[in-house]
Amino acid sequence: MINSNNIIIIGFMGAGKSMVANELANIYQRSVVSTDQLIEQREKRSIKDIFVGEGEAYFRQVEKEIVKEVSQQKNLIIDCGGGVIIDADNRQLLKKSGIIIYLSASPGVLLERIQKTQERPLLNVTDQMAKIEELLAQRRTFYEQADYTISTDHKSVAEVCQEIKEVIA
Repeated sequence: MINSNNIIIIGFMGAGKSMVANELANIYQRSVVSTDQLIEQREKRSIKDIFVGEGEAYFRQVEKEIVKEVSQQKNLIIDCGGGVIIDADNRQLLKKSGIIIYLSASPGVLLERIQKTQERPLLNVTDQMAKIEELLAQRRTFYEQADYTISTDHKSVAEVCQEIKEVIA
């Protein structure tokens, strides 16, 4: 049973985290917070601009502060940026804070979903598929430490949410 624990959604960019988090917020009548949106609000600029201006290390430090803050709250749906789980402190705080759901997707599906946007600074490369595969390989062991893994390949948001409801019931 989920009681007052947070429901934390992790996964690679394009896995469907934001859409699923918003739908879960409706289902469970909880507030949803996005670590990426909170970073943009705090910094008063886009993640892309943060990466260009200060670099990934600075972004990860701000991200760490945001994770510390949201993990102290209860009854939230937390939509985590794709790289949140790289940091061991983030993983530990989130684990204590609630149930972690890893939304997985195959590299081909991820590429198809994220090709439409230029707002992905880590994918501002010529060979996006190679970069997706590289980042997934680096992060896979961290993602797989989640309490539950749900594949989003070729599934609707409603189907993914139904699977989540079944595993955390």
